[in-house]
Amino acid sequence: MKWVTREHVHVDRVACPWLIKRFIDPDAEFVFVPRDTDPSTIKDGIPFDFKGVELGHHGDKCSFDAFMEKYKLDDPALKNIQQIVREADTHVENPSPLAVALKILAKGYRLMCKDDYETLEKEFPMYDALYAYFKHQLEEG
Repeated sequence: MKWVTREHVHVDRVACPWLIKRFIDPDAEFVFVPRDTDPSTIKDGIPFDFKGVELGHHGDKCSFDAFMEKYKLDDPALKNIQQIVREADTHVENPSPLAVALKILAKGYRLMCKDDYETLEKEFPMYDALYAYFKHQLEEG
């Protein structure tokens, strides 16, 4: 399946492709379009993280939240990542230190990568590591 989002990815637009590839659609293909693209014009693929789409921001929730809800992902380790992504991607008061770090790292990756595809490639291992950490933490009790 093709998944379409805005170019110049940041926190949510990296976390969502990671979630898609790892838990929803392992064969996913991502397409990045200009920021001002009207999502209603996207006919070949599922738009996400655009204003007004199902898999986008709603209220104080980010697109990662929308994916978690739509695909009924209730893995506790993913829920920990969900909280961090939401805090890093939305304007919350007093975000957790991990959310602040995620936002800084997302900006750094974007600055050092040549395009959005390279950013995904480089950042996915960071999300894999977060997932492994939380999974281990939950198993240890």
